[in-house]
Amino acid sequence: MKAALLQLTSGDDPSENRKMVRAQFDEAVGLGAGFILTPEVTNCVSTSRTRQKEVLQPEVEDETLAALREKARQAQVWCLIGSLALKTDDADGRFANRSFLIAPDGSIAARYDKIHMFDVRVSETEVYRESDGYRPGDTAVTAETPFGTVGLTICYDIRFPHLYRQLAKAGAEILTVPSAFSAVTGAAHWETLLRARAIETGSYILAPAQTGTHPATRGKQRQTYGHSLAIGPWGDILADAGEAPGVICIDLDRKDVEEARRRIPSLRQANRFDDPV
Repeated sequence: MKAALLQLTSGDDPSENRKMVRAQFDEAVGLGAGFILTPEVTNCVSTSRTRQKEVLQPEVEDETLAALREKARQAQVWCLIGSLALKTDDADGRFANRSFLIAPDGSIAARYDKIHMFDVRVSETEVYRESDGYRPGDTAVTAETPFGTVGLTICYDIRFPHLYRQLAKAGAEILTVPSAFSAVTGAAHWETLLRARAIETGSYILAPAQTGTHPATRGKQRQTYGHSLAIGPWGDILADAGEAPGVICIDLDRKDVEEARRRIPSLRQANRFDDPV
């Protein structure tokens, strides 16, 4: 199966973002991809809660979700919508950061709500409180496909290795990490974290990312690291998108997962132990 990772510079206008993702989707189809992956918050990158409340929609009304389901159906391909920012009916008004796996008939094969919220102080001037606007999920998700079992994660999840181990032990052979990674932490940690998760689990890691400076009609502009990466089960970098928007492709072969796990069977070798005292 050929997989295509789309690297976008989404802004805070969902209609403009849909134009970009449609164009890259068509490019990926033209390259022969049967599994197309988009980054985190494909529909809207914004630091303004006011702007988000204006343009975000509930899942059943989200136009980006509807558009990509139709594109997948027309092209008869699998699609991971890395995530969409969506309104919910939560009493506190917080949004969901939700990933979707779309089957070739356009149906939703799986949903995953981001578990770990990006609440960090990168520097004195760069502070994030994702949990102020988004409520975390609480369930890990895998989905079966003809080319392997997919385990769904999103961005900051990558710093929590136990999640990836549990997904791999549940059968996941391909782990998706759609992201909008900070430029500062991306330069320091992005590649290392992704390769580590691949090595620890003997899995493919597919990490389509947002990149560059994101247009904003309101609030501060975000900057993201880019460098969408596809990592093999042995920890080797199969493709790197660099810093510009675009499409990168790799071929997936679940036999590579079998071989990596045969050579280093660490998923089966973990011993139980007591916590330190």
